[in-house]
Amino acid sequence: MKKGTIVAALLGGALAVSAPAQDAPGAAAGLPYVYTQWKQFTVEDGLPSDHIMSVKVDGPRVWVGTEDGLALIDKPSGKVVRTWQEKDGLPFKVVTAIDVDEVTGDVWLGLFGGGLSRLSGGRFDHWNQLNSGLVNDVVYGVAVEHQFVWAATTAGASRYDTKTGEWSIFTEKNAPMEEIWNYGVDYPGGDTIYLAVWGSGVLEYNLETGRWKEYLDPDGEMEIDLYRDDGINHVIVTGVSFVEDVLWISTYFGGSRYDGRHWRGYAEQDGGMPSDFNNFVKARSAGEALYCSDKGLGVVVDGPGDTWVVYTRDPETGRGRAKVTKAGKVVELVDTPASLPHSFTITADVDGNDIWIGTGKGLAWGIGEGYYPGLKDRPQYAFGTPAPGAPGLAATPGAVSAEPPSARSRSVVPSVPSGRSRSVIPSVPSGRDARDPRARMADSSPDAHGSGLGMTEGM
Repeated sequence: MKKGTIVAALLGGALAVSAPAQDAPGAAAGLPYVYTQWKQFTVEDGLPSDHIMSVKVDGPRVWVGTEDGLALIDKPSGKVVRTWQEKDGLPFKVVTAIDVDEVTGDVWLGLFGGGLSRLSGGRFDHWNQLNSGLVNDVVYGVAVEHQFVWAATTAGASRYDTKTGEWSIFTEKNAPMEEIWNYGVDYPGGDTIYLAVWGSGVLEYNLETGRWKEYLDPDGEMEIDLYRDDGINHVIVTGVSFVEDVLWISTYFGGSRYDGRHWRGYAEQDGGMPSDFNNFVKARSAGEALYCSDKGLGVVVDGPGDTWVVYTRDPETGRGRAKVTKAGKVVELVDTPASLPHSFTITADVDGNDIWIGTGKGLAWGIGEGYYPGLKDRPQYAFGTPAPGAPGLAATPGAVSAEPPSARSRSVVPSVPSGRSRSVIPSVPSGRDARDPRARMADSSPDAHGSGLGMTEGM
């Protein structure tokens, strides 16, 4: 294992590159949709806590798991209509995961230290290490698979048969887990389950054969991604989302996309992804995925391409910013009246054209009026006005500004030919805080700008 860290100093400077003129004045080729209509929910709107740990869309309802209880939002009215805390029967106050049984309507909850719970007919049922086969009470992920319910925990994964009451447990003893800290579980349908495992990459379980398949970083290095696009960026995986035969992965050191044949890695140093430190990923399609990071929400819209929209909040003005990049170059910097309550994003769900984003200071509902997938030709700044710091971007149709990498980047290395080292990763910290951004989020102060796991805002 390599212990050194390579740092290259890059000289900044704005460089304007004019693209060929477009057919229509002010038009630019291949630009993504940008969310500019946002509604925020905080404790002032009825949430039990501003620290959002999980969110799940359920038709006209949205279930929200917080650090201090469960909430239900009615979309037609746009209001919080019900909350549950421990005094209301909720077995444990921190709700880290939510899934809904589409057949029964039961709501399954993963509890951070309280085990597994089901809300059914207004009553909470409760499973923990003492009364069931749940392998651990710290549950990060929940997924309903027909009559079965999966729970991803800090000591492996458990599968509960709701009809027979039987439990199956998966740990290092019967699954390829070098580490047993399971961060997430995804059931996209069919006969496959995906587990996101801290230190063991992504594990794919075939329900028909009972066999496992591993997705790892082939170079085997913890501190360097030696070859780009050869596998997942890193084995410390925080989220997995499978849709349209494409696997999307989030890690503490970037993100990855796999279509069954080809890998595509994403990192902050490439200029699009807002941060390498990702808490969660939610895929909308084979081409689009939402990455929740400590520096904002990053949405890649043309996978395996590299066009991103990054949403952040300006802590001084409270206004939002949407930065659009193509291959690392800024093409739009849009000012929005509102956006995320905080740039520290934790969880997300897709709701048709809309999106729901959980942050460290509240929940955001992105309303996708006029949404379109991928890229299309449209006027530059069609969704809003240029934000401060973006002079001249709209002056020339198709103009592109090359932006130097952020000074806060985890790792900056010179450009190298394909097949060579793409990024140097700092040594992985150890202990509870290193594994658990949401726990550290809970430990931080209510106004934690710049504290606890880099909770800073802005671009």
